[in-house]
Amino acid sequence: MSRIVDRGAVVAAYVGIGMALVIGVSFLLVIPIEPVYWLLAPLAGLLIGYYANTRSERSGGPWSRILANGTFAGLVTGITLAILLLAVKALFFVADDGYRDASLGSPLTCQTGAACVYARYLDQPGAAAKLESQGVTDVSSFTTFYWSQQLGTAETLLLVTTAGGLGGAFLFGIARPKPRPTAGAPVAQPRP
Repeated sequence: MSRIVDRGAVVAAYVGIGMALVIGVSFLLVIPIEPVYWLLAPLAGLLIGYYANTRSERSGGPWSRILANGTFAGLVTGITLAILLLAVKALFFVADDGYRDASLGSPLTCQTGAACVYARYLDQPGAAAKLESQGVTDVSSFTTFYWSQQLGTAETLLLVTTAGGLGGAFLFGIARPKPRPTAGAPVAQPRP
């Protein structure tokens, strides 16, 4: 047991890293459905916050320790989810070469990287006016805009996952199992 969190919460944080990796690979790379990634972030936090206290065998003890365990595991899981999101976005941002499916038209003519991502955004109906209203008029301003949006999303993922961890700890605190009697201790008899 450390001063702030139990050893079980540290183990749960490692489990949270693994869970974030599975979610990230599944819904950012294999089947790229980013809204599912956002939806799973608070649920992952909730689960890992509960698990941190289960793993720590927190059947008794102060609420502060229970909440710290869940918050810590949720924070580590949230950091991992945020880093994975930014890493995948960076990969696709740098490697975009303008290719698109033939049913959508010919490939975009652009320089690999930010210019192609900007061209993709401009290719959407009404996107140019929306971007101009945000002050985006060239590749440089688009890059700044794009990364500020991605950092905002990563911060939100971090916050909701950490809050989920805190919520999971709270649920554990309410539903936690009663302490087990020690060997040789008298067992209370039910009242008639």
